[in-house]
Amino acid sequence: MNDTDPNDAITVALELERLRGSLEAGFARVDGSLALLVQRSDQTDKQLADHERRLDTLERSRWPLASIGALAAVATVVVTGLEITAR
Repeated sequence: MNDTDPNDAITVALELERLRGSLEAGFARVDGSLALLVQRSDQTDKQLADHERRLDTLERSRWPLASIGALAAVATVVVTGLEITAR
Protein backbone atom coordinates (compact mmCIF):
# COMPACT_ATOMS: atom_id res chain seq x y z
CA MET A 1 0.00 0.00 0.00
CA ASN A 2 2.88 2.30 0.59
CA ASP A 3 4.49 2.70 -2.79
CA THR A 4 7.57 4.87 -2.38
CA ASP A 5 9.94 5.38 -5.21
CA PRO A 6 13.61 5.19 -4.14
CA ASN A 7 14.37 8.05 -6.50
CA ASP A 8 11.86 10.24 -4.66
CA ALA A 9 13.54 9.46 -1.34
CA ILE A 10 16.94 10.34 -2.78
CA THR A 11 15.56 13.55 -4.28
CA VAL A 12 14.03 14.53 -0.94
CA ALA A 13 17.29 13.77 0.85
CA LEU A 14 19.25 15.88 -1.64
CA GLU A 15 16.81 18.79 -1.32
CA LEU A 16 17.00 18.54 2.47
CA GLU A 17 20.79 18.62 2.28
CA ARG A 18 20.68 21.70 0.02
CA LEU A 19 18.24 23.35 2.41
CA ARG A 20 20.54 22.54 5.32
CA GLY A 21 23.48 24.07 3.46
CA SER A 22 21.47 27.19 2.68
CA LEU A 23 20.44 27.53 6.30
CA GLU A 24 24.02 27.10 7.51
CA ALA A 25 25.24 29.73 5.06
CA GLY A 26 22.46 32.10 6.13
CA PHE A 27 23.21 31.59 9.81
CA ALA A 28 26.91 32.16 9.19
CA ARG A 29 26.12 35.41 7.39
CA VAL A 30 23.80 36.56 10.19
CA ASP A 31 26.38 35.56 12.80
CA GLY A 32 29.04 37.60 10.99
CA SER A 33 26.72 40.59 10.79
CA LEU A 34 25.94 40.33 14.50
CA ALA A 35 29.63 40.13 15.34
CA LEU A 36 30.24 43.28 13.30
CA LEU A 37 27.41 45.07 15.10
CA VAL A 38 28.81 44.05 18.48
CA GLN A 39 32.25 45.32 17.46
CA ARG A 40 30.80 48.66 16.33
CA SER A 41 28.80 48.91 19.55
CA ASP A 42 31.96 48.35 21.58
CA GLN A 43 33.77 51.03 19.59
CA THR A 44 30.87 53.43 20.12
CA ASP A 45 30.88 52.70 23.85
CA LYS A 46 34.62 53.43 24.03
CA GLN A 47 34.20 56.64 22.06
CA LEU A 48 31.30 57.74 24.28
CA ALA A 49 33.34 57.03 27.42
CA ASP A 50 36.22 59.06 25.97
CA HIS A 51 33.91 61.98 25.20
CA GLU A 52 32.43 61.82 28.72
CA ARG A 53 35.92 61.88 30.22
CA ARG A 54 36.93 64.85 28.08
CA LEU A 55 33.73 66.72 28.91
CA ASP A 56 34.27 66.12 32.63
CA THR A 57 37.81 67.49 32.30
CA LEU A 58 36.52 70.61 30.53
CA GLU A 59 33.83 71.16 33.15
CA ARG A 60 36.32 70.81 36.02
CA SER A 61 38.77 73.24 34.43
CA ARG A 62 36.05 75.78 33.66
CA TRP A 63 34.78 76.60 37.16
CA PRO A 64 37.96 78.43 38.30
CA LEU A 65 37.53 80.90 35.44
CA ALA A 66 34.26 82.18 36.91
CA SER A 67 35.87 82.48 40.34
CA ILE A 68 38.83 84.36 38.93
CA GLY A 69 36.46 86.70 37.09
CA ALA A 70 34.51 87.39 40.28
CA LEU A 71 37.71 88.02 42.25
CA ALA A 72 38.94 90.41 39.54
CA ALA A 73 35.64 92.29 39.67
CA VAL A 74 35.82 92.57 43.45
CA ALA A 75 39.43 93.72 43.25
CA THR A 76 38.44 96.35 40.69
CA VAL A 77 35.66 97.61 42.96
CA VAL A 78 38.06 97.74 45.92
CA VAL A 79 40.75 99.60 43.96
CA THR A 80 38.16 102.01 42.57
CA GLY A 81 36.80 102.59 46.07
CA LEU A 82 40.29 103.25 47.42
CA GLU A 83 40.98 105.73 44.62
CA ILE A 84 37.72 107.56 45.26
CA THR A 85 38.35 107.76 49.01
CA ALA A 86 41.99 108.82 48.48
CA ARG A 87 40.95 112.00 46.63
